[in-house]
Amino acid sequence: MSDTDPVVVLDDAQCWELLRGQELGRLVTHVGRVIDIFPVNYVVDDETIVFRTAEGSKLFELTVNDEVVFEVDDHTDDEAWSVIVRGHAHRLDTAGEVEHADSLPLRPWIPTLKYNYVVVKPDALTGRLFRRESEPDRYGIQQY
Repeated sequence: MSDTDPVVVLDDAQCWELLRGQELGRLVTHVGRVIDIFPVNYVVDDETIVFRTAEGSKLFELTVNDEVVFEVDDHTDDEAWSVIVRGHAHRLDTAGEVEHADSLPLRPWIPTLKYNYVVVKPDALTGRLFRRESEPDRYGIQQY
């Protein structure tokens, strides 16, 4: 792959670096035929994603089916990127787990009480970097 390729595949280390630099992601859950997406603020702890949530549909759906997709992206004028984490999520319930999670720099963005910590443990991690440039001529002679 050259430096001019418009799409660059990121390795795991690059993906984790990008994830550590953000605070907002999207959690995708599915129960039966229902697929939901939830914006959540999060923190990376080692190589897991941790977020807090209140009782409700998100937590309920995770107890029914713990398979999730978590997505984070960002962009500038010159490039954009996206990282996808596929894995399993579960609520932290031991005193030690919760005590550790309390020490993380994770605070709710809105003034609501969120007593439940959830951790996403990845099974697979993929990321792409996109170079933002002008679109090639669609009607001219193309290279093959």
